Formats: sequence, C-alpha cells, structure tokens
Amino acid sequence: VVTIVLSIGVTKMSKRNAVVRKLTAVETLGCTQVICSDKTGTLTQNKMTVTETKGDSENLTAQAMALCSDAAFENGKVTGEPTEAALVEWAQSLDMNKTRLESDFPRVDEVPFDSSRKMMTTIHSAEGNGFVQYTKGAPDIVLKNCDFALKNGKRVPMTDELRAEIAAQNKEMADKALRVLCVAMKTYAFMPREVSSDLETGLCYIGLAGMIDPVRPEVCDAIKEAKEAGIKPVMITGDHIVTASAIAEELGILEQGDRAITGAELDGMTDQELDKEVVNISVYARVSPENKIRIVKAWQRNGHVVSMTGDGVNDVLALKEADCSIAMASGSDVASQVSQLVLLNSDFSAMPAVVAEGRRVINNIERSAALFLVKNIFSFFLAWIT
Repeated sequence: VVTIVLSIGVTKMSKRNAVVRKLTAVETLGCTQVICSDKTGTLTQNKMTVTETKGDSENLTAQAMALCSDAAFENGKVTGEPTEAALVEWAQSLDMNKTRLESDFPRVDEVPFDSSRKMMTTIHSAEGNGFVQYTKGAPDIVLKNCDFALKNGKRVPMTDELRAEIAAQNKEMADKALRVLCVAMKTYAFMPREVSSDLETGLCYIGLAGMIDPVRPEVCDAIKEAKEAGIKPVMITGDHIVTASAIAEELGILEQGDRAITGAELDGMTDQELDKEVVNISVYARVSPENKIRIVKAWQRNGHVVSMTGDGVNDVLALKEADCSIAMASGSDVASQVSQLVLLNSDFSAMPAVVAEGRRVINNIERSAALFLVKNIFSFFLAWIT
C-alpha cells in the first residue's frame, strides 16, 4: 500500500515538473522544514544584463571582461554561462566583437575560476608587445590584489583613498541589487614561466561592471506560500552580501530580525555558535562548498529536515548531505545524478506545490496505516468473540 501511495505521489509530482529519482524522496520532501536555495537561476531569471560600469575606460573594461571569459560569439548569438555571456554581449554593444578581440589578443594560457579564489585569469599575446593578463572576479578579492589603478589613461599607485572610492562604487551598485564584477590587468615583456594563481597579485585596477539579474516574479508568491506552510527559505549565494541582501529583501526571504552573513564570517564561527545562530540567518553570501555543508548540518543538528537545491559541481557535497536533494534540470549532470529529485522548470516557484504533494502522500500513508490497523483490530476482536 505504501509503495502504491508513493507511486501515485511520484506521478502527481511529475505533472508539476518534478522528476523523482528516489521513491523515498517523496516522503522526505513532505517533512521538509528548511529549504536552502541557490539564488542565480533558481530565485532569479538568470538573464544577466550589464547596466552600469565604473572605471577609467568603459571600452577597456568591456574588452578585458570579454577576453577574460569563456563565453563565445557564434553565428550572431552569444553562448556560454549567463554572467560571462552578459559581458560578451556588453562588449558587442560597444562594437567589440569577442571573435575579433580573440583574433587581436589570442589567449595563450589561463587560470580557471574556482569558488575559493573567486577569480579567473587569462593571459593573451598583445600583438607583438609582450603579453597582457586580465583577472576578473569578486570586487573585494580582486581589489585587494591591486597595487595600481588606471586613472586618466595612466597607471598610478593604488592609495587607500582610491581603494575606498572604488569600494564605495561597488557598494553603490550592490545596493541596487546588481551583481558586480571587477577586472584588473598586468603586463609582461615575456611569457611567465609558470601560470598559476600566484600571478594574481600586483594587479592594475581597470573597472567594475554591474549586472542585473531580475527576480522571477512568481518566486515572491512561492516564498510567501512556503513560509505560510511553516517552511524556512534560506538563500545561499556567491554574490556580494549587499547584493544578496537586497534581492532577499525583495523576495521576502530576509525580514526584520533575520541576519545575512558572509562565508568568511561563517568560517569564524564554531559549530556550537552556528547551531545557536542558524535559525536567525536567512542569507549566506560569498560562500564556499564547505560552507554549504556546514549550513545543512547545523540545521539538521537543530532537529530540522533540510532540503537543498543546487545545479553545479560545487553543490554536490551539500546535496549529498541534505535530507532531500533537489537539482535543477538546467544544471550539471553531476548534480542531477546525486539528487533525489529534479525540477524541470529549474526555479523555486514549484517548490511549495511539490512539498505540499509530499505532505499529502504522508497523510495518505498515515490514513492507510490507521485504516489497516483498525481493520486488523476489528478482525481480531470479531474472531475472539466468536
């Protein structure tokens, strides 16, 4: 009977664009009390557009951002990860085609992005004038590694006043819920012998680019519905804390009395401190994969059933740790393989309905169990009196 009820639940969930990979996930999802969700693509539309820039030269900033990315301009359209695609489209709007840029400045080596460094570096041949390195990433991280800045077309030493001015510009854009990236450069007469993250120091600041990723309109109602059902939504993102907080407030995730913290702050907390504070924290920004695991475990130690959504390789360990792991169909194959459930429409709006279906399954199982129990007791009593 339980199997039949679960199978019916799986069928109903599939009609809500949720594919169940493990039968037990239906029951676990119905018990969910906390949903830890990524921001980009799940709570937002994942349609990045550059709307604001800062720096000495917008053209140079756009050129550097486009070259220091893996997105490509092919057959009249941009392909690649949404954030990088937005940078390439921005460069294209300034008449700087990515294909042409790569022809003029061919990439000779790179240091790929990773979530611990929060930066990406590419090195390009500079048309017979040596080599140029472009490094883009989180503004607070890149700026910390800048010893110089471009001002009025000249390289000047990075002063505390200039650094504070750039940091204020970054915060100003982040307050508008923009995702901000910073780009810097470094030149070489000869190609570096070893290309590694060690080259990401002594940089020259070029500029900032702020991108808007609009929230999904339907998610606001879904967040409200989840809260009314007693489910705590938690945002976990790699964005700047100001940007993450602004979007969380717009969605209704971050309310009065709730806290927003960074991965660095989380690293400074012991497990005991986190266990006490986790119920008050609604937003985690600039997080690492290890941070995500700690967040899930802290909620579990507080006796809560935790669902975790994710779409990338960095989410795999946290997905495995969660009571119910939910992958997005638009994400990586690895995330889908380790998850118990896959959302085909890849956004948060389906979550309350899917959880409600899980709760209905649990109620049906309980009612069926009660019915069989009463039936067996009645049969036993009838047999006893006869």
